[in-house]
Amino acid sequence: MSDNEPPGRGRTPEAREIEPAAPESFGLTQAWWGDGKGKTTATLGMAFRAAGHGYRVHVLQFMKGGAASVEDVRGEYNAMAAMPGLTYENLGQYGWHAMNDGTDERDHEAEAKAGLERAEELVEGAAAADLSTPFDPDGPPVEGVHMLVLDEILYAADRELIEPEAVLGLIDDAPEGLELVLSGSHNRPEYLLEAADLVTNVRKEKHPIDAGQRARKGTEY
Repeated sequence: MSDNEPPGRGRTPEAREIEPAAPESFGLTQAWWGDGKGKTTATLGMAFRAAGHGYRVHVLQFMKGGAASVEDVRGEYNAMAAMPGLTYENLGQYGWHAMNDGTDERDHEAEAKAGLERAEELVEGAAAADLSTPFDPDGPPVEGVHMLVLDEILYAADRELIEPEAVLGLIDDAPEGLELVLSGSHNRPEYLLEAADLVTNVRKEKHPIDAGQRARKGTEY
């Protein structure tokens, strides 16, 4: 291919059947934070992309049990359930911590700590597995995944439901070859800047919620 020739020789990419595979260059830690909409959207987009290549992906959500303006079942759950090799679980307490929504703050803390324990189990499982090989797309995630998305874990740390040092511990314990993706928090995670390989600030320029728009089905959930 010449230097001036477009990638793929100008051909339109076509979908192929998904076969279990192993990534060649996973092993980084990503952190997505900021006051803008799109952190979970971006991380789930990567999860679908990885699963589309046949890699084993698991999403563990913290602090997303629901809210008065959001239905119990979000669209991403249905989509993940239909995607081979992509699984999820949710350990969030209904409502949001420190939002005065009638939920028990102790329950939020208990759920966050349970999420941390589950994250530690998943990282430990990945460390015991051979990440250079494909995995059964229907196999238990604790037996090994190539990408682990910990959605909203940075919020849990920011709200002191779990210790930031525990998040750093997950990074330290992550085996070579595991892509670890962390999201959440409107506040800059200073403690992560050295430990993470990629840090993205999702900034808000304008959001309809500021004008009173409630969460919309199909965009926010």
